[in-house]
Amino acid sequence: MAQAKGLSKMKIFDQEMDERELARRAGALSQFAGVRLMTLGDGVERGIRMLAFRTAAGLMFTVLVDRAFDIGDCEFKGIPIGWHSPTGFRNPGLHEYEGEDGLSWVRSFSGLLVTCGLDHILYMNEVPADNYVYGPRNSVHHSLHGRVANIPARLVGYGETKVDDKIVLWAEGIVVQATVFGEDLHLIRRIEADVDGQDIRLIDRVVNHGFYRTPHMYCYHINLGFPILDEGSRYIAPIRDVVWAAHAGENYRSRGVGYHRQAAPQTAFHEQVWEHELAADETGHVSVALVNDRIGIGLELTTVKSQFPCHYEWQNLQEGLYALGFEPSTNHVTGNLEARKRNELIWLEHGEERRYETTFSVLNGAAEIAACAGRIGRVQQQPVDEYPEPSFNYPPIEGRV
Repeated sequence: MAQAKGLSKMKIFDQEMDERELARRAGALSQFAGVRLMTLGDGVERGIRMLAFRTAAGLMFTVLVDRAFDIGDCEFKGIPIGWHSPTGFRNPGLHEYEGEDGLSWVRSFSGLLVTCGLDHILYMNEVPADNYVYGPRNSVHHSLHGRVANIPARLVGYGETKVDDKIVLWAEGIVVQATVFGEDLHLIRRIEADVDGQDIRLIDRVVNHGFYRTPHMYCYHINLGFPILDEGSRYIAPIRDVVWAAHAGENYRSRGVGYHRQAAPQTAFHEQVWEHELAADETGHVSVALVNDRIGIGLELTTVKSQFPCHYEWQNLQEGLYALGFEPSTNHVTGNLEARKRNELIWLEHGEERRYETTFSVLNGAAEIAACAGRIGRVQQQPVDEYPEPSFNYPPIEGRV
């Protein structure tokens, strides 16, 4: 049957069809794909609004509206992609930002995507606050990874829309991190997935809504768990240099856990963090992936080098907490105070913004895994040595002052 002019095209269960042909087979698109708003109702998660996305390709993920519009669950054809920690998706009303000397963030740490920022990332710091021109506030005390992950969003909208010849599932929310005599930063987040796709597109804008000159730091903590992460899983990245390793002062070969081939869950494992200097392709994009060749599943993350010039690899192979993280970042792992010394901290005047465009792509099968590894390898071959010595050479981040 000829396709009618102007109708959206899609692939449903390996069959090419347009929306009219699909409509002939079901009373509603929601039989195959859609976005549904629901509220969690029990335990520490009680009261959290959640958007459940489902595509006809078998991708399912949830957007936690009341947790910074972050991504909680993620599955592909029933295979878990994202990591769940013992904390659950904890209601922000239970969070104490400055608790446990700034480490209470880890009591709310779970899900595929946990956003870090908006004015601070990495470990606890006390930084100058003279930019806020308020005498009683000489400094700002920052806890681990900042405030934003535990701030509810205002839900702007969600649903399905036509873009060119595709049907796109979408949701948009606004997260406001603000105080009197301090920052007034807005995160405007849009999340999209094609109705027949296996990608998640994340489009963020961080805007200074206030009238103080305000610092901005930003990082995504993207957390993958079993079975993508398993013994023998490969971390694939265009690593030009290994800049830093948290465990470099030790004989880290004795742990038996290198950066590339992942190990089985360990007893009494202390997290390992690496900062890698990654090469961009000819379009300015950077891709990294974690793949499990045994079961033919992986996840590729694509960011823009100018938006996220730095990248960390987080290995948390402790039994019961088994996870690997991709962490694209605006700044080096040395943190807030060092970024200020190096003039690499982003400062936003009123109305100024930074934009971040990121794609999560499920790799389904050996062919897609091989194609991804080939693309990354053509940009830059990664180190053969599982335990590369860090250079401690932090490349300058330009254009921040």
